[in-house]
Amino acid sequence: MKAPKRGFLGRWPQLLALVLLTMLAAPAAHAQVLDDSTKVVYGPKTTRVIYEAEILRDSTSGTPLDTTLTRFPQDRFWTHDTTFQQDLGAVGTASRPLLYQPNLQLGARFGRDVFNKYAHDASQIPYYDSRSPFSFFRYIQSGAGEQVFEFNYSRSLKKNFSVGFNYERIASNKVLATSGAGIGKGLVEHSNLMLYGRFQTENERYHLLFNIGNARHRAVEQGGIWPITTRAYSPELGDSVTLGESAPNQLFNYGAQRVYLTKAINQEDRDELYFTQTYRLLGRGLTAYHTFDAKRQFNNYSDTELKRLNTAEVYFPRVLYYPRVLRNTRAILDRAEFRQVENTFGVLGRTDVVEYRLYGRLRNASLATKTLYSNQVRAARSTTGDSLVVGAPTRTFTQAFVGGTVAFNYHKIYAVEAAGEYKLFDEYWLRASVRTGPLSVEALRSSYSPTLTQQELVGNNYEWHHLPGTPTEFSNTSSTQLTGRLRFKLPDLGRLTQQHFEASANLVNLTNLVYYNTAGLPEQATVAKNLQIVSARHQVHFGRVGFDNQATYTQGGDVTGIRIPKLVTNSRVFYESYIFRRALFSQMGIQVYYQSAYKAFDYSPSTQQFYQQDHFTITNHAVADVFFSADIKAVSVFLKMAYINQGIISGGYYTTPYYTGYPRRFQFGVRWNFFN
Repeated sequence: MKAPKRGFLGRWPQLLALVLLTMLAAPAAHAQVLDDSTKVVYGPKTTRVIYEAEILRDSTSGTPLDTTLTRFPQDRFWTHDTTFQQDLGAVGTASRPLLYQPNLQLGARFGRDVFNKYAHDASQIPYYDSRSPFSFFRYIQSGAGEQVFEFNYSRSLKKNFSVGFNYERIASNKVLATSGAGIGKGLVEHSNLMLYGRFQTENERYHLLFNIGNARHRAVEQGGIWPITTRAYSPELGDSVTLGESAPNQLFNYGAQRVYLTKAINQEDRDELYFTQTYRLLGRGLTAYHTFDAKRQFNNYSDTELKRLNTAEVYFPRVLYYPRVLRNTRAILDRAEFRQVENTFGVLGRTDVVEYRLYGRLRNASLATKTLYSNQVRAARSTTGDSLVVGAPTRTFTQAFVGGTVAFNYHKIYAVEAAGEYKLFDEYWLRASVRTGPLSVEALRSSYSPTLTQQELVGNNYEWHHLPGTPTEFSNTSSTQLTGRLRFKLPDLGRLTQQHFEASANLVNLTNLVYYNTAGLPEQATVAKNLQIVSARHQVHFGRVGFDNQATYTQGGDVTGIRIPKLVTNSRVFYESYIFRRALFSQMGIQVYYQSAYKAFDYSPSTQQFYQQDHFTITNHAVADVFFSADIKAVSVFLKMAYINQGIISGGYYTTPYYTGYPRRFQFGVRWNFFN
């Protein structure tokens, strides 16, 4: 089966490389980093970061460059989604949000999101206003093979025009089944190359932000631990007994464990061209804007070494690990390609009291799927050879949306906001919030269709059809969420004491929820789901000692279609000080992550979906890390011993059924900023 043509978005890296070399080699006036007295002129305080969200508020003031040490040692902040996630126990593996998150995406959506955590969101790209060439690199490495590398370079070609590029690599080695001849160590390889730029006119009437991204993700799928069990005769009992490793707490031998899959690979390609432009019509009170977004996502799953179990069965043969094979019993090659082009046109404006944005969006999208077909399964019906390429008919979509937001603010004391989006003519979300002082209340109501993957899939192991207008069609999922938030600065207990507190309470109702059942098939719940969520965070400094504690409690998260641990906490205690005559600022401490026991979703690599299971309970566990981080001028470093408490209570922990988390290991990282 030939790979689909990649078109311009798939071929642009070669052109981009030439552009970058030309940009770096071109003669340009060297920015003055030092004045005549050798005083530093440009640095972190003069470098601003501008995001699209600010441009869409008609603001270019930007935010200061973040040089704090708080997030750098925490692996949750090494990727682009910083929420708590359930993954397969290693960096770069498939993941999903661990805690509840509302859905605000309407219309045609691909529905293959397990690698979203590692991909850039084109609308969240940082653009740098440094007035001088600005670059940085960060490098993170661990003894277990975790690796993150990023290099960024940007410069101003003219006063109001800047361009840059960003290269990122995320990689990891296998933690399970690493012993044995011929076994490779590589588990995940992710790379992302991006070109971005910003332009504005002298009078700041016109603004343009653009980026072109190219991401490639390759993940070896192991299928989880395959317990080794044997039967032997016991003279004492007069019967056979089970030997080997079978209980979950006996499977923490990591590299010595056996896994189900040895030749399975998931590959994902993402290409995107994105830009936003604004033009002031009547000052800041009326600005027109346009956003263009063209993207492609290609997913490929292959397994070239299937092990058939029941050779006598013809129509529904079974193979090792996969519950049932519908087509080819020797190899799997499933492919899906989603393309989308969106154009958004709107107007926006703001004053000191009122802010608004209104828009209309047109989306054109398509989805094509392919899989190998073998006559081994249905030999009597196939007369054209051993393998054919089959798949669901290509689906195309043309969808229109309208939406907007209106906000009223009174001296930062009282604020009212209403926002929403409506897909013509069957989906919507509406949100309204009121804030007074430290207290805010929000109501969110939405109705959205299942993803395209939930509606239809034709693959080697699974096939389902729940298309609109058919008897098996899924209804829209509806959600209602009420949220109360409290955020304020607590009274200081002394001159060197600072403390902040924030908390929220949520009531969530979900009806017609679509999820993947214990067979890995999409199913619609007939009973409404209700969640009660309480979260809180307290930060306090007593001089040089700091505490940062946060917790989320979820009631109702262990029911059919939903799997959320009741309690998730993350606590940090640290000591910070200047050393070497205030030349180096350091921070040392311990961080502990804890989650309670729950029946986590299992993972299906061939469909790239997490699905419900009821046989494996991930026990409650805590993971403690000891760290030291330091900042000296433009350089930040950290040293960390992760999972320092391994072996005290348990030899390990699970993140997903039969996928163990990392064992104890040493990690280090460095980030270096350059302002010339």
